[in-house]
Amino acid sequence: MSEEKKDFVVKDRRRFSPEGESKEETEHKTTDSEQTGKPPESEAMKDKGRETAQKERRNVPLPEMNFSTFIFSLSSSAMMHLGEIPDPSSNTVLVDLPLAKQTIDILGMLKEKTKGNLEEGEKKLLEHLLYDLRLKYVAKKKS
Repeated sequence: MSEEKKDFVVKDRRRFSPEGESKEETEHKTTDSEQTGKPPESEAMKDKGRETAQKERRNVPLPEMNFSTFIFSLSSSAMMHLGEIPDPSSNTVLVDLPLAKQTIDILGMLKEKTKGNLEEGEKKLLEHLLYDLRLKYVAKKKS
């Protein structure tokens, strides 16, 4: 058997350049990093890369807003404050128990205020999320 060596091609499909411009505007331009073959090193370039990533995230369609997605959003916030998941904006894990408690209390308040008005799936979702978050909070508080 003869093995053919094929070239591996990578195409950048991002819609924005590292400078934050749309690709249509920058397709014909070459940057210093392209000319030298070295990645950009300056802090300003790193900040622009973060800004570009944030712009791209904003272009992602958001899920339909309903009670379940609202509850998931609050529970994700509580999980972030408990240090269970990283902060999406900085990708760092921080523990802030007072904020976690406040968010869990908001979910508890919503459970009480919506009693009798939720569909069965929404009710179970809220109960399970509250149970899990409260257990995690108590465990973090003890440690």
